[in-house]
Amino acid sequence: MVLAISVAAEDAKEQIELLVSQESEKSGKSSKINIELQEVVFVIQSQSNSFHSKRAEDLERNILKQAEELGKELPRVLLIHQMDRHDGAWTILPLMPDFSASYGRNSSWIFFCEEDTRIQIVKLLETLRRFDKSKEWFLGKALYDEESTIIHHYAFAENPSVFKFPDFAAGWALSIPLVNKLANKLKSEPLKSDFTIDLKHEIALYIWQKGNGPHLTPVPEFCTDDLNSHCATTFNNFLPVCGDPVKKEDIFVAIKTCQKFHRDRIPIVKQTWESEAALVEYYSDYAETSIPTIDLGVPNTERGHCGKTFAILERFLNSNASKTPWLVIVDDDTLISVYRLRKLLSCYDPNEPVFLGERYGYGLGTGGYSYITGGGGMVFSREAIQKLLASKCQCYSNDAPDDMVLGMCFSGLGIPITHSPLFHQARPMDYPKGYLAHQIPISFHKHWNIDPVKVYFTWLAPKMEDSFTEKKQRHIREDL
Repeated sequence: MVLAISVAAEDAKEQIELLVSQESEKSGKSSKINIELQEVVFVIQSQSNSFHSKRAEDLERNILKQAEELGKELPRVLLIHQMDRHDGAWTILPLMPDFSASYGRNSSWIFFCEEDTRIQIVKLLETLRRFDKSKEWFLGKALYDEESTIIHHYAFAENPSVFKFPDFAAGWALSIPLVNKLANKLKSEPLKSDFTIDLKHEIALYIWQKGNGPHLTPVPEFCTDDLNSHCATTFNNFLPVCGDPVKKEDIFVAIKTCQKFHRDRIPIVKQTWESEAALVEYYSDYAETSIPTIDLGVPNTERGHCGKTFAILERFLNSNASKTPWLVIVDDDTLISVYRLRKLLSCYDPNEPVFLGERYGYGLGTGGYSYITGGGGMVFSREAIQKLLASKCQCYSNDAPDDMVLGMCFSGLGIPITHSPLFHQARPMDYPKGYLAHQIPISFHKHWNIDPVKVYFTWLAPKMEDSFTEKKQRHIREDL
């Protein structure tokens, strides 16, 4: 009799537990999900600039809020800029030994995302559960080149689409066995890469070649739009706007040119984006009043242009003009939307030392520095220029690479450069279509084998949807 009661009680208990479990799963609070939550380390690819760090912290709070609603211990959320022991933390691979040492035994996944990636934790965990965490996995939304491109050193020239790399905006994940493997490889054979140009491609290449790891496994739940209900991640693909756009008169645009390009490149600028700017000057090795150009007294060089760039910086700072807060330096074959740049700059404080554009890196595996690549446009706050010139950091020659010297100088000053993927060193055709699909670009560079006027009006000219997108995005961020 006692045995029968005991069995009946156990049966009843199991039924109750089953019902509770089913109800918990319906509400997204299953114990299985909670246990798995502790096995995921979230890494936000953040930046130290005040605008970007706040956005990353907003995402961190959102992740923790979702986790708290699941009713268990909160997961680990790391911000890259807070881990920045040296200038190369943003390149991710140097952090693998630390990730392995700290999380190699008690975690299953490292999940990386950008500050504007939106994550549904329950769906993310359901997605990760499909993969055997004891094996090596490299997961993400797959991008690929349709044709070989200079930014990827013309890799896989015979069939560039065969190699897949992750779209960081959708989030990407490494299983801990792969993290441990990469960490061991990096300990025995430190990184030797000189340049970091397109990090997402270079990470995928390193994992496959040097790390002897897996190719990227495409995961349809890692998304950059919210068109599908199955998505575990989405991405805010609007142009950031933090108030009224910066006034036209608050941005001074400096265009670097030389006499041999006066007839073919400058007319393109005048036909496309010059009218978007209120303050524009052309700096050349020859003064031509019909344009007009200004001769800074610095001889033209075939490459580098460091002497010319520093002369522009000094002229901007020391001229008798009003104290314009922003300076943009572009090449004569840069295509740029000043209209969109004015919106973007509403998010930055010109009283801070801001150096903004597309970030590259040099020698970051061994100390090195980051820099803003010049072709996509370099944006300076007046405060940044004041600190730079006060430091007496200078070009070692007139033809030194100006963007790299600037990166080295700002690194020495402890002023981090600020990356925006909306600036582009190359042409639209040099980037995957899937990557550009969720961008509102600010610049492209080079006229080679394209119609630059068509590129400008297709990709950069002000359009009606720009104002619509601005209104829409003000509501989207209210969910954080």
